[in-house]
Amino acid sequence: MSETPSKIKDENYRVLARKYRPTNFDELIGQEAMVRTLSNAIETGRLAHAFILTGVRGVGKTTTARIIAKALNCIGPDGKGGPTIAPCGQCDNCTAIAESRHVDVMEMDAASRTGVDDIREIIEGVRYAAVSARFKIYIIDEVHMLSRNAFNALLKTLEEPPEHVKFIFATTEIRKVPVTVLSRCQRFDLRRISIEQLNAHFSKLAKLEGCEIEDKALSMISRAAEGSVRDGLSLLDQAFAHGAGAVSEQQVRDMLGLADRAQVLDLYKAIMKGDTADALTQLRHQYDHGADPVVVLSDMLELTHWLTRLKVVPDAGEDIVTSEAERKEGMEIATGLSMPILTRSWQMLMKGLEEVRIAPSPLAATEMVLVRMTYAAKLPTPGDMVKKLQDNPQGGPGGAVSSGGNASGGNAPAARGAGQISGSDNSGAPKAFQVIRSNGQARILAQDYVPAEVNAPDADVVYEPNPETFADLVALFERYAEASIAFQLNDNIHLEKFEPGIVVFRQKDQVPSNLIGRMADLLKQWTGKNWLISQTTERGDDTLYEQELEAERQLRQRLSQNPLIKAVLEQFPTAQISDIRKKADEFLLLDDGSHDFVNSDFLVDEEDFGLE
Repeated sequence: MSETPSKIKDENYRVLARKYRPTNFDELIGQEAMVRTLSNAIETGRLAHAFILTGVRGVGKTTTARIIAKALNCIGPDGKGGPTIAPCGQCDNCTAIAESRHVDVMEMDAASRTGVDDIREIIEGVRYAAVSARFKIYIIDEVHMLSRNAFNALLKTLEEPPEHVKFIFATTEIRKVPVTVLSRCQRFDLRRISIEQLNAHFSKLAKLEGCEIEDKALSMISRAAEGSVRDGLSLLDQAFAHGAGAVSEQQVRDMLGLADRAQVLDLYKAIMKGDTADALTQLRHQYDHGADPVVVLSDMLELTHWLTRLKVVPDAGEDIVTSEAERKEGMEIATGLSMPILTRSWQMLMKGLEEVRIAPSPLAATEMVLVRMTYAAKLPTPGDMVKKLQDNPQGGPGGAVSSGGNASGGNAPAARGAGQISGSDNSGAPKAFQVIRSNGQARILAQDYVPAEVNAPDADVVYEPNPETFADLVALFERYAEASIAFQLNDNIHLEKFEPGIVVFRQKDQVPSNLIGRMADLLKQWTGKNWLISQTTERGDDTLYEQELEAERQLRQRLSQNPLIKAVLEQFPTAQISDIRKKADEFLLLDDGSHDFVNSDFLVDEEDFGLE
């Protein structure tokens, strides 16, 4: 029984990413800078012995490596050509490289062959000349996956390879490649492909495939590709299969799990109005129709960025993704929102997106984000709050102002020497603001909002007094929950000089390099003064931790000579002194010479006296 033509066609089908893989530099899109550099190098004969290509997934690193291999080994249709930026694609070398069967062009996947033994094969092979090509070329993909020993084994060969050998590395994680390797390679950073370039490329491929696709649908695929040609081609392949030859905007939305842009605008307007019920209803409607909660928040983040750009640069809205009606509506929304509100929304959405991605129920987490945003929409901005304070510094019926107090009017100290403000808006929703002085200005922090700089020279700000001793300085960092800095100061700092406003010390090697900068910034905020903090090579005092250990050792020695302690230990041979710093004074006070411990009825509680 013979097979049907359609079945044969399905079996022979090649995905778009493979079918339209570039075979020369003219077909490679978006990498003009790299092509120009290589062209000049080939024309002048300044060919590097090693290249490293880096960029995001699907941007064309491996494809570019193969094109470079063809460019270096092409001999032209007549067999007499040399290295060229435009390989012919017809000679034996070009065809063999294109089909991944050339004996002198070897590809290795470092993700699966990471060991030094794999590199040793390359080191042994470079000694032999190419069989039929001009250069023996080693293409190592995902080179950052090689082990440290493998990199070390490759270094010497990479620095002084034979003239007939070229190395081409590709990686998505350039920071994981040792600098000793990077310094021996000519580096090319392959850029992300712009939406406009992807649109033009995908539109051309759609015509070649005989498929119709709406411009809006094409733009959605280009945006979802995030600069990756391969990712975009995979989505385009899926769209063609989904639409069966005619792809609409709605089909792509359903395929990608996107919410309709008009619905995102409606949801955003409901949030900015503070209408919690409407916002949650709209979110549930979008979710029921297939929208992913993470994508909904991502779309709102993009919308916030777009509205901010519209407000700053009105022409920013003229792009291929939005229609004229959407741009008009976006301009109306942007005009009605202030910049502090837009930046506050951005910050809350960014934080909310992180929560949704790790939440067990993305929908529930998204609803909580919208609830926070709708309630925040009812609150004044920090700038408005400062204006109210300036107009009514003593507080009015709607709220009270306290300096150094907490939001409820108690006596708890204000964090970082900041005045705090408490009150409520017309809806009765509580709000708390924190005033922090910095560089002659006041900063107002309100719940999850982005700090907004405002001129408020009369704001009531309380500063901490300067610490009198180094131990007081450490205690200040502990009091404001800067535990990491307090730990470093206590355990790893040898003090050379201290006076209010000046600290000089020698630090151990494990101290982070940004310690001095962090200390200076925080002390400026807390005390209102600039501190001079510097390092020295002098020996300095023992660290506070070392001093504490020495004091405990001396105290233990002193206690061990105390007659009372001796008597207790004789009565309880297995007992040990514990909590020595806590109980030492009690031990020493008891030893006033008035007690005959052994012969009297004086009782000792082991727990009270730190005995185990």
